[in-house]
Amino acid sequence: MATFLLRKSVRLALLLAAVSVASFLLVSASPVDPVNAYIGADLARVSPEQRVLIARRWGLDEPPVTRYVRWAGQVLQGNLGTSQVFNQPVAEVIGQRFLVSLGLMAVAWVLSGLLGVTLGVLAGTWPNSWFDRVIRFYTYTLASTPAFWLALLLLIVFSVSLRVTPICCATPPGALSEQVTFWQRLHHLLLPAVTLGVIGAAGVTLHTRQKLIEVMQSDYMLFARAQGETTWGLVRQHGLRNIALPAITLQFAAFSELFAGSVLAEQVFSYPGLGQATVQAGVRSDVPLLLGIVLFSTLFVFAGNTLADLAYRVVDPRMAAGEHA
Repeated sequence: MATFLLRKSVRLALLLAAVSVASFLLVSASPVDPVNAYIGADLARVSPEQRVLIARRWGLDEPPVTRYVRWAGQVLQGNLGTSQVFNQPVAEVIGQRFLVSLGLMAVAWVLSGLLGVTLGVLAGTWPNSWFDRVIRFYTYTLASTPAFWLALLLLIVFSVSLRVTPICCATPPGALSEQVTFWQRLHHLLLPAVTLGVIGAAGVTLHTRQKLIEVMQSDYMLFARAQGETTWGLVRQHGLRNIALPAITLQFAAFSELFAGSVLAEQVFSYPGLGQATVQAGVRSDVPLLLGIVLFSTLFVFAGNTLADLAYRVVDPRMAAGEHA
């Protein structure tokens, strides 16, 4: 385990370094002028002298290499800088916004896993049946559906037409944070979570279905069926165990898709989470916040992959034994 964690730590350090360099180069090559983005609507009333002071305040008058070296040195000391948009430390902005997005992504992640595995097992147990065709039509359709389009559709149906879900925000507008109940928060995150969960279930369903079909057609399954085992008994005793590893791989690897989907869903539902902060940082060229979110999202996705590797050892101890050998 110590060797495993050490190897993961080295990979993480190299990954963060590569991502930070690539992100900084892309941000530096952006056509958006960070000074103009910072000034915003008051651009005509700002004098050239004030523009110079603003550029000096945020270090925008220095060469890109100098800015990157200074920023990287601050990061190594635990300081991600100050956000130009929120005028707060980047770490505080990410912490506050991630807590809002955490519940949304957690509900969507659980929903996509349960829905994807359930539909995949049902489709794989009875392949080429009408039930299987309906599930495949659902998964193929949603696999090619943009998250923002589905979010708009659900918003129009359930919030505008039926009026059973809130139209925006993570809490009732105007309510103090301490006055908001758990059920109110759950009510507001329900529709965004369903949007992400339904789309995320498509890939899990297709992979689970295909793997179960392969397992059901294997020789040992045919032998068990010849001994009188029922279809559900085959799935329960042998099928679920064999599809567990691919399902775990997809589910934890979906952390990146979950984060990317939350960016679009939070924009549609005006959900004040980390995804909406990412859009604001990109549009207004908030380099410290954007780079901080990139590093945090890299850690988030890497943590998902690491959890998947650890889950393999629990589900199938032979993998840990093979690495040790």
